[in-house]
Amino acid sequence: MSTVVSMAGLKKDHNCGELRITDCGKQITVMGWVQRRRDHGGLIFIDLRDRFGLLQVVFNPESGAETFSRAESVRNEYVLAITGVVGARPKGTVNANLTTGEVEVYATELRILNKAKTPPFYIEDNLEADEMVRLKYRYLDLRRPVMQQALILRHKIAFAMREFLNQRDFLEVETPILTKSSPEGARDYLVPSRVHPGEFYALPQSPQLFKQMLMVSGIEKYFQVARCFRDEDLRADRQPEFTQLDIEMSFVDREDILALMEEMMVYIFAKTMNTTIKTPFARLTYAEAMGVYGSDKPDLRFGLKLVDIGEIAAQSDFKVFASVVNNGGQVKGINAVGCAKYSRKEIDELTNFVAIFGAKGLAYIQMTEEGPKSPIAKFFIPEQLTAICQKMNAKTGDLLMFVADEPMVVAESLGHLRVEIAKREGLIDPEEFNFCWVVDFPLFEYNTDEKRWVAMHHPFTSPMEEDVKYLLSDPGKAKAKAYDMVLNGVELGGGSIRIYDKKVQEQMFAAISMDPAEARGKFGYLLDAFEYGAPPHGGIAFGLDRMTMLLAKKNTIRDVIAFPKTQSATCAMMQAPSLVDAKQLRELYIKTTVPEK
Repeated sequence: MSTVVSMAGLKKDHNCGELRITDCGKQITVMGWVQRRRDHGGLIFIDLRDRFGLLQVVFNPESGAETFSRAESVRNEYVLAITGVVGARPKGTVNANLTTGEVEVYATELRILNKAKTPPFYIEDNLEADEMVRLKYRYLDLRRPVMQQALILRHKIAFAMREFLNQRDFLEVETPILTKSSPEGARDYLVPSRVHPGEFYALPQSPQLFKQMLMVSGIEKYFQVARCFRDEDLRADRQPEFTQLDIEMSFVDREDILALMEEMMVYIFAKTMNTTIKTPFARLTYAEAMGVYGSDKPDLRFGLKLVDIGEIAAQSDFKVFASVVNNGGQVKGINAVGCAKYSRKEIDELTNFVAIFGAKGLAYIQMTEEGPKSPIAKFFIPEQLTAICQKMNAKTGDLLMFVADEPMVVAESLGHLRVEIAKREGLIDPEEFNFCWVVDFPLFEYNTDEKRWVAMHHPFTSPMEEDVKYLLSDPGKAKAKAYDMVLNGVELGGGSIRIYDKKVQEQMFAAISMDPAEARGKFGYLLDAFEYGAPPHGGIAFGLDRMTMLLAKKNTIRDVIAFPKTQSATCAMMQAPSLVDAKQLRELYIKTTVPEK
């Protein structure tokens, strides 16, 4: 006969992790999963786990032969209901690592609510199981306390966001999931319509246009914890579906938004991390961020700034440097303080590293006791070497590394190199939260493949007033009223003041080579709305997944999402995406041609 029974007549009245020494003498009922079972001859100990913690339960033959016999049959991950009396642990057996470590429960009744097969991996925090196995058995992976703590933190962050914005008169408004395709950026996920044959909805990449419509509607202060979808290549901080805090406000300028968002971050960190963060946040223009840190999302927890030595290099006999500068390129370097000790092998590794980002080489100077040592030193007269060392504040023991190329390659390669050196040298404080704003972005960037200008953020971003004149005549000169919040080298959120004038919006579309007919077909409703009194407005969106990842000190957002996709955009647990049967396709008027695997 099965030993699995119902919980009829029993009610869970305490959580496993909440019992303390002050509860001694109470009769309680707890329910949860078996973390482990230990048989000590005459006594059986079971560690029972629920979301709130771990509790030691003791079974003694004197408490009843049937109950003790059931305890003998229990295995890991069985689901149990246990009734017993709370008591103090004997002297010398207190477990200081548990919140319940001073007490144990002396069981009087045990019900096995469900049995469990042996799991494919241990349900414990220090787990070395392959990630694909964890994702396949995600319901087991999520039993681990470290995973549950990540989801709890995510909940607290989202709750604090809602609390903060609610206190400031924002309304949470849901926007549609089935909407119109307007691929101006990442690919849309398309959904076929059964009732409109041959036509498709798109899943929203963001609620951008809907929130602008809400501003035209007079809502004034909107927010939403919104699901968004993008069909793009994945990496550690990207998923095909993700969650963002979406915010929009009317009658505001950039300073209003930045100040309020700093205030919100102070609130979130105090509520969720019990941490005080300093305001105001540092501000960098896009040009400063790229020029000094080689990134528009710079990590400011360490130095290793980029230094331009182009003027000196142009006068040298080192043709590689001189020709790059004379052809409009840059020569920049970083001073890796104390790294002159690096071997040739280590420098070669770094040379290969910067090659990933387009650099054709990595020149270097080692600052030794005998002076600068380098294969390129012979191409510089002593005064030039001295000038380089002074400009880079070089001292004995330092390693100077240089890249010469077009500006974007220099920025990309040295920007990543400074982070790599910081990791190798332990320069990054994992406990530090260093915020900054990056502002004054270019409005456009040139797409060499498509041979046209494209919006750097999106085509609804407002240009600076003084740059409206460049929209059609010289788009590369126009700057945007855009801003990104950066935390520890990760873009936490970004936004802009929006265009709300129809004529300016039409010029913006024209600047990205969208003719009036195409603009009308894709965004006619927006242009129409602007003719009915659109207010000045702007907003911002924060990645909830990224924020939780940073606060939880994880390396991937997959560890803070309950059921994430793999890097190939599949759900290992549900085996999605999958083929559907022919009847469903016929209903949608779809024929497929699937390539052979």
